Amino acid sequence: MINIVLFGKPGAGKGTQAEFLKEKYSLKHISTGDLFRFHKSNNTELGQLAQSYADKGMLVPDDVTIKMLQDEVERDPDTKGFLFDGFPRTKAQAEALDVFLWSKGWKVDATVALEADDEVLIKRLLERGKTSGRPDDQDEDKIRVRYQEYNEKTAPLMDYYAKQGKFHSVDGIGDIAQITHRLSSVIDTLN
Repeated sequence: MINIVLFGKPGAGKGTQAEFLKEKYSLKHISTGDLFRFHKSNNTELGQLAQSYADKGMLVPDDVTIKMLQDEVERDPDTKGFLFDGFPRTKAQAEALDVFLWSKGWKVDATVALEADDEVLIKRLLERGKTSGRPDDQDEDKIRVRYQEYNEKTAPLMDYYAKQGKFHSVDGIGDIAQITHRLSSVIDTLN
């Protein structure tokens, strides 16, 4: 089993790259964004709670996110591995993920960060917002709040995973195939 955490700021291409990586490596893709949207569209209690934070441009609290993720992992225990997209976002979430995976006899094998300039990513999100209908992609101020949250809460994960020898940074600018190749080069070293 191989478990990979893919992270980067909103608009960095995590979802796009996850689609390629899950197929290539037969991984179960777990996107916290997809989990949130599922719970919101089904009007679950967790979905309503997550929406109240997203409406303010804030990250969803750890306990809500962790519960959604654990439920999703439990649904597919026989997979070849998981590709976590958008989780963990904080050190507390990373520690909770480590404990949860350890309880299953698993671990995070690597974390890969898609790196890109904020201004490039803001343009990507505003463009995506024209077709996605997502209000959080249509308001530059909300996007900047999301980036501030990322810088304060998620960026410290680089040190957390670097100390474990599990952190890898990949240039997230270029065409999709180039970025996929860069990511695959990292993942291939894990097997």
